[in-house]
Formats: sequence, C-alpha cells, structure tokens
Amino acid sequence: MTQSVPATGSEPLSRPSHPRLALRTSLARLSMRPRSMLLLSVVPVLAITVGVVGWLLDWRLGVDSAVYRAGALTLLHGDPLYDASTLAPEPWWALLPFTYPPTAALLFVPLAVVPTQVAWGVLTAISVLAMALVIRVAIGSLPKPAAGPRWWSSPARATLVFSVLMLGLEPVWRTIFLGQINLILMAMVVVDVLVFTARGARGGGILIGIAAAVKLTPLVFVAHLLFTGKRKDALRALVTFLGMQLLMLLLIPDDTIRYWTKTISDTGRIGPVHWAGNQSLNGLMNRITDLAPWASKAAIGISALLAIPAIWLMLRFHRRGQALAALLVTAFFGLLASPISWSHHWVWAVPLVVLLISRLPQTTPATAWRRWLGTGAVIAVFISCVLLVLPNGRNIELHWKFWQGVLGNAYILMPLVLAAVLVARWFLLRRRRVDQTTSG
Repeated sequence: MTQSVPATGSEPLSRPSHPRLALRTSLARLSMRPRSMLLLSVVPVLAITVGVVGWLLDWRLGVDSAVYRAGALTLLHGDPLYDASTLAPEPWWALLPFTYPPTAALLFVPLAVVPTQVAWGVLTAISVLAMALVIRVAIGSLPKPAAGPRWWSSPARATLVFSVLMLGLEPVWRTIFLGQINLILMAMVVVDVLVFTARGARGGGILIGIAAAVKLTPLVFVAHLLFTGKRKDALRALVTFLGMQLLMLLLIPDDTIRYWTKTISDTGRIGPVHWAGNQSLNGLMNRITDLAPWASKAAIGISALLAIPAIWLMLRFHRRGQALAALLVTAFFGLLASPISWSHHWVWAVPLVVLLISRLPQTTPATAWRRWLGTGAVIAVFISCVLLVLPNGRNIELHWKFWQGVLGNAYILMPLVLAAVLVARWFLLRRRRVDQTTSG
C-alpha cells in the first residue's frame, strides 16, 4: 500500500513503494523480450563496430577516452601522471594533460586492454546503456498519479523511446563524441541514491564513493545523503572515496601527493575558466567581470548563498516523496558550484526532461500551457547547441553583447530560473490557502 503525498501543485501523488522491485522486474521482462533487447543494443553494438573500424582505419575517435586510456597505461608503466602537460601513450590528436585523481587512472585500466578507438567504442556502448538505466530508474522513482496510469504505454517502451530521443541533447551527444564518462557516473549516482539507498541496502553510498574517485564533483551527493538522513550511506561513500585515495597513496605515493597538493588547484591544466563551455558560476563570473582577480572568490560566495535555498528546495521535494526531484536539485547545484562544469557535464538534463514530461498531463487545461512552455524551454536549451553557435574562444566571451551573454550562459540560467519559478509558485499557493482560510 502506498502513502499519498502532495505534489508541488495541487494534484495528489503517491510515493513509489519498491523501486528496486520495479527495476528488477523491468530487467527480467527485458530478458524475455528479444525485440526490446535488440533495439536497446543497436546503438552500443554500432558504437563498438565503429570503434573497431576506426582502429583499422586510424580514425580520431574519443579525445577524452584516449586520455583515460593513456592515464591507465602510464600508471601500468610506472610513469608519472602529472609531471608533464601530456602523457606519452596519448595519440598525436589527443595531447592533453591528465586532470583526474590518481584513482581514476586505476579505474581506467580496463581501457588499456584495447586500442584507443575501440576503447571509445566500449565506453560509448556502456554510456548509452547507462543512460537507459538512468531513464528507467527515473521512471520507476516517479510518484504515481492518483488518477490512473501515466500517459505513456509502459515503462519499458518509454525507456527505449527516451533513450533514442535523449541522444539529441547536446550534453549527451558531446559526452559520446568526446568519449567522456559523464553518463556512467550519473548512472552510478542515480542507482546508488534511488535504488540502493532507497531500499536501505548495505552497499548504499559505495557507488557514489567510486564515482567521486573518478571525478571529484560527485562528492556533492555525500551531502545529499547526509541531509536526507542517510548518514550511514554518506559515511560509506566517504570511506570508499578515502579508502581508494589511501590505496593510491600506497601504490604511487609521489603522484598522489602531487595531485592533492598541486595539481588539484591548477585550473590551467583543465582549460580557460572563462571559456563558453564552462557553464558554472565560476565561468559566468569570470566572463562578466573580464577575468577580475576576485571573480572566482565571488563565485564561491554566490554558491555558498545559493546552498541555503538549494538545501531547502531539495528537502522540500524529499519530504514530499519526490526523490528524483530532490536528487536533481543537488545535481544542478553541484554543476553551478563546481569551478569547472563543461557543457557535457550537464547530462543531468536527461532525468530532468523525464521528470518534466511525466508531469505534463497532471494539470488543468487552463494552466497546461505553462508546463508545456516550461518543459519546451528546458528541452530547447539542451538541444539548441547555442554554445557552439555563439562566437567563443580567444577571449571573445569577454566581449559578448548582452543577448549573447544570456544565450551563452543558458545552462547556468536554466536551473536558477526553474528554481525561482518553483519557489514563487509555492509561496503564492501557500498565501492563497492562507487567504482562503482567513476569509472562510
């Protein structure tokens, strides 16, 4: 039996009872549907095939996955990871510094087994499946409408359709194009929070700890677990993360010490913070202040101020049984507060779009246009590729016109506007109820 909880509006929703059972049931049903399995495997198989062909024809596939693989080979060869701006095993078309924690090099070791292009294909295949997993878990975690089933036919079919359509989002296809690992890390966090932690599994928090060992930004979800009352899971995530750092300290002490004392603060290895691709508050402040020396400190201060309403908003969703919405608040706050959030880091647009589309029918005809407009605007931001169209690079961003600045910071403005609308709507509804109670 489910417990009824209120939604952000007036429509009653019910708390999802057993998300783990829904996921297991979906996987079991999928194994008995050859057609669905074939459709789901088309893109991953194609990616691996392209990787093999690319290896045979010496194509340039996956700049970032080439760096991942080079980091793993460097670790296996016993060479330093951070002494130079490039790594010896990198191909000539992917000469970039290794900017990840030393634990990432260890976790990338499986990529060292295959050629560079094949590594891209394998990583792409896993990323597409990871995105499908995120979509299915997101659907399973949505509160069920009180008035009958959702408008889509079934979660399985919706997952397949969403998985294809989401490939059109700029953060998604750019992640795939570069051979990035963002979709996989997002899947680890989503499964950890919405499946393992939600059911009280003993392994809750471990996936977040591993994800943070690859890129530090998932550490924000440790705070999410802590604020939502999952203290043991938060501790487990921290212990996992710190334990992996200790392991690397034993294996490669020089590289580990160098990373945590010097490399981590060297933003020059990552890229220019004011470049249009950096969709974080740090990037925004550096762009609009013409690289003022205090810009990054101002971004930290703004992030600290935004943390207060972000925690309030996240807890409000959490207490109403809307775990996915609560998780998204934390995810987008992390993207805003991070010193560097490249556009391909914004793959959290995938579960956000699922959430927004799921709520489209749950309104009155008189107000339906608002949700359609809001959902359409969010989708437009992430499919428009506006960051690629606007002039950028070579400090051009510092001279953007006002309208270019608005479009060029669209990813940053989107969650801020969305949160402001939600907060304003809640306060208006609350005031209206108070007035009705007083007049009655």
